[in-house]
Amino acid sequence: MTTLGLYHPATSPLHRLPAGPKLAVTAAAIVALTLWINRPWQVLPVAAAVAGLYAVAHIPVRLAVVQLRPLLWMLAFIAVFQIVVAGGERAVVVCGSLLLAVALAALVTLTTRVTDMLDAILTGLGPLRRVGVDPERVGLVLVMTIRCIPLLGELVTQVSDARKARGLGFSLRALVVPVVVGALRAADAMGEALSARGVDD
Repeated sequence: MTTLGLYHPATSPLHRLPAGPKLAVTAAAIVALTLWINRPWQVLPVAAAVAGLYAVAHIPVRLAVVQLRPLLWMLAFIAVFQIVVAGGERAVVVCGSLLLAVALAALVTLTTRVTDMLDAILTGLGPLRRVGVDPERVGLVLVMTIRCIPLLGELVTQVSDARKARGLGFSLRALVVPVVVGALRAADAMGEALSARGVDD
């Protein structure tokens, strides 16, 4: 099983922090870093701070790398596009900000149980019942999103490993098509499971 996005048990201060404040601080931090980082050099101090948080949380280096590895393909394409359109400095800013935002989000999932996150979200969305929002349904969507991220990462890894085992070179089409097909099959399976449980309205 992939370790992407899965809770990593520990007794660090970040693990003991309640899910609600942790989610709120993380969201604010992601917004702040995307607004603050305007120069390539600014990526470095933020990256050092994020690495420090991983160290405080006692997250192994290998596990931290696993969280970011599925993002590298997308970052490569974004970097090429940014270099062509806006130059190398902008590519560093955009890709660095995205990488750090994902690292912060991954740190939350590594240090927070999914049930705790759901409880915090349901509590926070409770007052919105008055305007027709269903917190339980929103929570279900979030759980499925959290689960689908590692599933997609695992699909990409499986397809890439299978191509390497056959001695095939890199081909974007040969990578994307099997991943899309696998994702659609997984979505169908999830839909059938939800329908069987009565979540089909």
